[in-house]
Parts: sequence; structure tokens; C-alpha cells
Amino acid sequence: MKFSLLISIYHKENAQHFDKAMRSVWSEQTIKPNEIVLVEDGPLTSEIYQIIDKWRNELGDILNVISLEKNAGLGNALNVGLSECSYELIARMDTDDISLPNRFERQLKIFKNKNIDICGTWVGEFNDDETQIVSHRRVPEKHNKIIKFAKSRSPVNAPTTMYKKTSVLNAGNYSKYVRISQDYNLWVKMILSGAIFYNIQEPLVNMRIGNGQLENRRGGLRNAMIEAAVQKKFYKMGFLNLYELFRNI
Repeated sequence: MKFSLLISIYHKENAQHFDKAMRSVWSEQTIKPNEIVLVEDGPLTSEIYQIIDKWRNELGDILNVISLEKNAGLGNALNVGLSECSYELIARMDTDDISLPNRFERQLKIFKNKNIDICGTWVGEFNDDETQIVSHRRVPEKHNKIIKFAKSRSPVNAPTTMYKKTSVLNAGNYSKYVRISQDYNLWVKMILSGAIFYNIQEPLVNMRIGNGQLENRRGGLRNAMIEAAVQKKFYKMGFLNLYELFRNI
């Protein structure tokens, strides 16, 4: 089962973290991607370009680098990148996370044996050392419980996902104009379009939360206001009823 790996990178990313993420999805994987689509979301730093050149030399035609003239946000970058992926199965990865060595092997086996459209996993969260896991983000396994979970929070860990390209396109692809909760927005659109979800019940990706990222991502008045706006959008889309909207806010 051939598959593409889709990654977006922008200038604020750490070049060494990106290099380590690339090693985790290529050098250390039991089954490697047949194609890696890397979207440069606007101009990057010289350090990042050096790492990209290093991997371009190592991977050759396997690495397809798409350069956008200006930074337009993750949703736009993934929208463009997904359209460039050659294979029906597409895995996602962020540039500062670590995929465990059997991640793709496990997910491909799920797609071989189950009639699903998207497969995620749990994540282990770490500060600076990926071998020192401080917490886990667990999500439900089966479709019905995933839908229920999605009524109040994102039901799939975005950098762990593998999905069918046609299912994402049928749901409308990533929105070019949504700059927050891009992945959550896509999951809701896929649910509404009838896509079938599944989550492997173990962590196959380790996610970086160092330097206060966890608190910045999940706390504070600004994040509360952003989340309220996201929930209002889901109500307008018909995913939430009025009670669910007020409960979540």
C-alpha cells in the first residue's frame, strides 16, 4: 500500500527539531513513505533551508518541495500540499514531533483490515527529551465514540493521522481561510460527509510541548475566545445543536 507523507513548514520552526522529525518518518521507520510532500509556507530561515537541502540530497525524487510565495497559514499550506500528493493514502506529520518506528506499519495494517477513511493514534507529550513522556492525549477508538467526543473537542490527534485523499477532498479539503483549528475543522467536515474514523489505542507519535507550549495552547482568555469562535462555526455548520454550543462555550 503506497502512501504520501504531507508536512508543512514555516519560518518559526526549529531547524534541528525538523531534522529530527524527518529522521523519525524516514530513517527510523519500518515502512517508509513512497513520497514526502513538504510545503514551504512562505520564506524560511537559512538554517531550515540547509536542512531541506540535506534531505533533498538524501531522498531525491521522493521529496517533493512546494514553495509558497508568502505565509498564508497552515490550512492553506495543507490544502495546496494535499492536492499535490500522488497516492490515495496520505499520512500527516508536524515538523517538531517524533513518529515512533512502527507508526506507518501499524496504520497501513489498519487500512488493510478495516473499512475506514481516517486513522489516528494517541500521542505522548514531552518537554525537550522525547524519551521522557510527561502525559498522553488519549482519544476514543471506534467511530461512534469518536463522533460523540468530537462534539466537545478534537477527536483525532492531527500529527498522527493517515487518511484517504478522496475522503478529504469529498469533505472539501482543508479550508484555505481557517487559520485556527484547521484540523478540527476538517474532521467535522469529514464527519458531516460520512467519513469513518478510527484511532489506534496507543501512542505512535510523541509531541513536543516544551517551553510552556502546553499552557499556551490550552489555557488563557485568548484561547477561550478562539475556542468559542470555533464552536460557533460548528453550530453554523450544523454539527452542534444549540444546547451543545452553549455547553461547550
